[in-house]
Amino acid sequence: MCSKLGFVAVIICALATINCFQQQYFRVLPKSLRVQEGSEAVLECAVANLAGQVQWAKDGFALGFSSVIPGYPRFTMIGDRRHGVYNLRIVNVTLEDDAEYQCQVGPAQMHKVIRANASLTVISPPNAVEIVNHPHNSKLEVKEGEDVVLECQVKNAKPAAKIVWYRGNQEIKGEKVSSEEIKEVEGPTGIPKSTRYTTISRVHFKAAADDDYADFTCEARHEALQRDMPMRSTVQLSVLYPPGAPYIEGYAEGETVRRGQSLELVCRSRGGNPPAQLIWYKNGEQIRMAYRTSGRMSENVLSFKADASDNKARYSCEAKNIMISNTLKAEIDLTVLFAPSHVTISGPSEARVGDPVPLSCSTAPSNPAADIKWLVLGKHHREASNRTVISPEGGWITTSNITVVVEPNRRSIVVVCHGINGQLTENVVATHTINVLYPPSAPMITGYIPGTTLSAGTVQKLSCISSGGNPLATLTWFKNDKKIHSTTKTTDKSVSAEISILTNVTDNQAQYRCEATNSATEIPLFETVTLNVHFAPEAVKVRAEPQELKPGIVATLYCDAASSNPPATLSWWRDGIPVQGLPMQLKKGLHGGTVSTIELKLNITKDLNSAVYTCQAMNEALQRSVHDALTLKVLYAPIFDETTPYTTVGVENEPLVIMLRADGNPSSIAYTWTKDGLPITPSSYSTSNDRIISEGSMLNMTRLTRHDAGIYTCEAVNSQGAATVNITVNVHFPAEIKSVSQNALSNPNENAVLACTAAGNPLTSDHIKWQRKGYDIPPRSVTFEPRNQTSYLTIEGATREDVGNFQCIVNNGIGGDTTQDVMLVVKFKPEMDASPNLAKSASNTGHVGRLTCKCKAAPAPNFTWSKNGAKLPVNTSTKYFAEFHKTDPITYTSVLLINDIGSSDYGSYECGARNDLGFSTTSVKLDITSAPDPIISIMVTNVTHNSVTLSWIPGFDGGLFSWYRIRYRKINEDTYRYEDVTPRNSTVYTVHGLERHTDYVFSAMALNKLGQSKYRPDDTKVTTLTSSEVSELNVVSTEFVETADASKLVIVFVSIVVIAILIFGNATFVACFILKRRSRRLKEQAGQSSKSATIEMYAPSSYNDTMTGETLSSVSEKSETYSQDGDDRPPPPIPEVPSMPSRHMLNQTDAYLMGEQSLVIPPPLDYPPPNYAVYEGDHARTLPHPHRHKDISGHSTLGRSAGKQNYVPAPSPMPPLDGSYYNMASDRYLSYPPLIGEYLQQQAGRTPTPPQQYSSGIPKPHLINGVPTSPPHMASPPLNMGLDDGYTPGLDRQSAGGTLRRQRFDKMAVPPPDVTVLHQGNCTQHLPMNQTPSVKQPQSILKDPSRHKYGNQYGSPISSSTPQNSNSSQILTVQNLTSDVPQYGTIKKDNKKQNVTIDESYNKRNETHVV
Repeated sequence: MCSKLGFVAVIICALATINCFQQQYFRVLPKSLRVQEGSEAVLECAVANLAGQVQWAKDGFALGFSSVIPGYPRFTMIGDRRHGVYNLRIVNVTLEDDAEYQCQVGPAQMHKVIRANASLTVISPPNAVEIVNHPHNSKLEVKEGEDVVLECQVKNAKPAAKIVWYRGNQEIKGEKVSSEEIKEVEGPTGIPKSTRYTTISRVHFKAAADDDYADFTCEARHEALQRDMPMRSTVQLSVLYPPGAPYIEGYAEGETVRRGQSLELVCRSRGGNPPAQLIWYKNGEQIRMAYRTSGRMSENVLSFKADASDNKARYSCEAKNIMISNTLKAEIDLTVLFAPSHVTISGPSEARVGDPVPLSCSTAPSNPAADIKWLVLGKHHREASNRTVISPEGGWITTSNITVVVEPNRRSIVVVCHGINGQLTENVVATHTINVLYPPSAPMITGYIPGTTLSAGTVQKLSCISSGGNPLATLTWFKNDKKIHSTTKTTDKSVSAEISILTNVTDNQAQYRCEATNSATEIPLFETVTLNVHFAPEAVKVRAEPQELKPGIVATLYCDAASSNPPATLSWWRDGIPVQGLPMQLKKGLHGGTVSTIELKLNITKDLNSAVYTCQAMNEALQRSVHDALTLKVLYAPIFDETTPYTTVGVENEPLVIMLRADGNPSSIAYTWTKDGLPITPSSYSTSNDRIISEGSMLNMTRLTRHDAGIYTCEAVNSQGAATVNITVNVHFPAEIKSVSQNALSNPNENAVLACTAAGNPLTSDHIKWQRKGYDIPPRSVTFEPRNQTSYLTIEGATREDVGNFQCIVNNGIGGDTTQDVMLVVKFKPEMDASPNLAKSASNTGHVGRLTCKCKAAPAPNFTWSKNGAKLPVNTSTKYFAEFHKTDPITYTSVLLINDIGSSDYGSYECGARNDLGFSTTSVKLDITSAPDPIISIMVTNVTHNSVTLSWIPGFDGGLFSWYRIRYRKINEDTYRYEDVTPRNSTVYTVHGLERHTDYVFSAMALNKLGQSKYRPDDTKVTTLTSSEVSELNVVSTEFVETADASKLVIVFVSIVVIAILIFGNATFVACFILKRRSRRLKEQAGQSSKSATIEMYAPSSYNDTMTGETLSSVSEKSETYSQDGDDRPPPPIPEVPSMPSRHMLNQTDAYLMGEQSLVIPPPLDYPPPNYAVYEGDHARTLPHPHRHKDISGHSTLGRSAGKQNYVPAPSPMPPLDGSYYNMASDRYLSYPPLIGEYLQQQAGRTPTPPQQYSSGIPKPHLINGVPTSPPHMASPPLNMGLDDGYTPGLDRQSAGGTLRRQRFDKMAVPPPDVTVLHQGNCTQHLPMNQTPSVKQPQSILKDPSRHKYGNQYGSPISSSTPQNSNSSQILTVQNLTSDVPQYGTIKKDNKKQNVTIDESYNKRNETHVV
């Protein structure tokens, strides 16, 4: 029952729901829109009872339900879903957006799909409007009546725009405007919706004058354009048309203008484009063309003052422009009234009494014509004839004529003429005077009495007077009919004229005339006077005939004097001395004077060249004279000076200048130099390579050679001839030896002749000498042959003792001596050279051995080689070869080459030499390569105030390349200085930097790659000079030289005592240590052979790059021995370590020597840089001797293994010379430890570098034969000192510098020190973790220029700390040793057995060197 009721209830509710349901519908329907391109459009759509999803569609394409529409970034669906608002917003609308849009609502449950459409129309305004080919506001120029077509285009509008035309503000309609034409413009995308439209419209019309200045405008009309902002394009027309006719203002036809009145005539023309050009003309001539325009009107204003020329003048104005071919014209004719400007009276101004005088009066132009009236002597004269003519200038000219008769008793008649213009009432007047003429009286001359004589140069005044006459007379002076100037004075009744004459030659017999004239005289009245004047000749002229003077001819000199009154007296002069000439001749001259002439005959010679002859002309009356001189120019060929040197001597390689002088006329002389017919280059054509050049008369030889000797010819040429001179040049040059020889090989007791041929200039027998040291050469044994310039030396009965070099010396005073040796050879049996260098030879197995045998013999010997009595198959087998060399005429060398040397090839070889006079032999020993032998002797070759030059004879070089080292010291000091010889193979060296006047001792040693020799004893003493002047050598050669004076010994002794007290606490311990080791060595030495080699040790000295110390043993007596199997061996080799780029750094341990008792010696700071030998390949290890032994461990020993462990106590060791130490148990050398930390602490308070910089923590102890060694951070050593093999009580350590100094026990000479070797220890504790050590070499520490960086000389940072185990052996370390260092092996020393062996495993580990 209940279930049925529930079902009914559900049905009832469903029906109620259906009755209440309402469908979704558009509350706001979309509306169609028209929007402008680029704006925003919103299509509204609102749905009520929204149930489905809403989207928009464009032209049927659904845009989707999202508010952000993919692919349409400008489309957005905006609104509110709660209210059903779904508006479509489009921003920046484009033409592509023009479409039909639909708002769609999808179905939902019982809701149906609903749709609503709306269109979006996009309009676009035009982007441009233009009149084709005419920019906006431009001007268009056309002619009147011309057809005009204007085309307007409105571009890119949608929809198409409309076009409206305007003329001014009036719209143009009708037929003038054509129908519009529309063109489609496709968009860039090609979509039809993006199409735009261009509208085209044209206007047609004929241009008229009223279109000028008219604006034609094209306006675009479009719904997208605002009305108040139209789009327009305007063109202004400029219509060309003719101007209007011109007209004249400012004067009316027939108007009267007075002369001088101002007029302004204005010509105007209206209209015309362009405006008319206006030009004024007067009587057809252009007078003004400047005009102005205003708009379309032109104006030309002519302003002027009227004058007579303007009367009846025609003024015209012409107008024209480009539109007319004929000019437009306006004209006027002027009428101007004017009175005459003047009147002119013409006629005679002088007349005699009773003469009729015609007169005429004319007026200037006048309008109207003027009247003329006369006044004569103040009365009207009416008897006149008048006439009027037209003036060409305008107006009329009036002329009137009258005649006046001269009445007596009048001096003048005044006539007046009046010109009157009746209309203008103006009057002009002219006056004319007629003078009545009377003749004057005759003139009279005063101032000179005829017959009086005047002297030329004086002033004479003459005066002329004339009285009466009308007008007064005019006086004129004449000289010989030539008018002259005069000064005139006038009174009422008379006139006078005066002249002033400065008399000269022309005034003699001159006639002066005075004339008086006036208008009444037809013939002048005159008076004359004649002057008499004395004058000297004005000039005298000297000339020669003929004009060209040459020696040998007779020339005549002529002297002509000018006219003179009275006649002049002539005379000849030369150098102030009168010369007698021929008698004087006279003839009539000018101006009434006399001309004088005199001659002089001369015999011409060259000595008369430049002679001056003077002629004097004297006027006795006036005591005045004139002179003329003539310098004779005698032409002659050049003549050389008598002082010319005909022989000149020069010196070779020096300049020589020859100067000549030639005299001739003309003086322009050309010089030509020749030698042997060949010209010498003039300086103007010379080059830098020409040694001999000529410069005129000078011959310049810049650098003479002997080939320049000879005869040089100089030719001097001028226009008159030539002259030559020969100059002999003799060139002196140094004498030199051309050749030396011996005539033949001499038999004993026969005469031998030596020849010496020389060349030189000069060269005589006195210039060639023979000499031989210690040999007496008698003068009679020397002869000289000048023909071949050879000197001969004859040795009578020559023997073997005479064999040797004779010296030929040539010196002729130019340059120095020239010497050459010539060997005198006398036959003798071979003499073998047994020098140490030849007695030994050394080569290693597998190499080629060279044995040298040298001898002297004459004639040449034959060599033979044998061994053990058996002759060797030389040059007949592949084993032995021999080389033969001739060193000089008596010295011969045989070199035996032994291929592939084996052990059996070592030993003694016998060399034999045989010639006709006998046989000799010598022995040569072949051994393995070794250190060099000591130097044989030292010599001093030069001494200065600060240097000494040494030379030496080396010993056997050990079969290897050797070099040398010099040591020296002051004689009163213990410290040595050392210098390596450069170049390395030189046997001569100069030591510089010495003190002046100081005694030094020198010694030297030899080195090669296997070792070094001992130093020579200090047996060479030298005293330097007191100044830089050269002096004789001051050399003392002695076996031993004292090293200190008494005062020095006292100081040393006191120092030793003090030091002994300081080390006394350790003395007992050190003594026990030494005794124990000595006893051990004596036991071990018992089985050794007797042959020995000296081993010496050195200790470092004070901080001055020097060393001091005594050897452990002397050269011969004190040395210990060790087994060498029959030969003395030099010290072991010194390996040369390759250079390292960075420094060594020591561990914290500051010591470098440590024995079994923990005796520590600090390294010196003053040791000189080492010099290391170069090891190559197998040379890193000494070649084993055939009889060497093996040690206990089976490792091969280096050098002499058995005997090296036994040493006698010796003085403190001295440092080695090259920075290495000789190890007591090995032949090897290791680098000298170069640094000490204690010294760094003493330098200016510097703090040592912390050890953490060089190690990572404390390394494990190193083991020596199983015993722990001293830790690497050992502190500075205590005061007691230990060596590897012994201790010397005299050894102390200075507290200041950490250096070693030896105590002297007796006053003995310093023997040559030797070398001690110390091996380095482990170096790995210095490297940071995981750091690869860089290459570092010992010598770089000592030689690095930056070593002062840390306060000591070597610059490596060192630090120290508290010692922990002073009883263990020291491990000396050198940082950065890599595989580049020669592999020597690890040296181990057993503290108990004292056995020193070589651990070859070092070559594999490459890590540590342990002592």
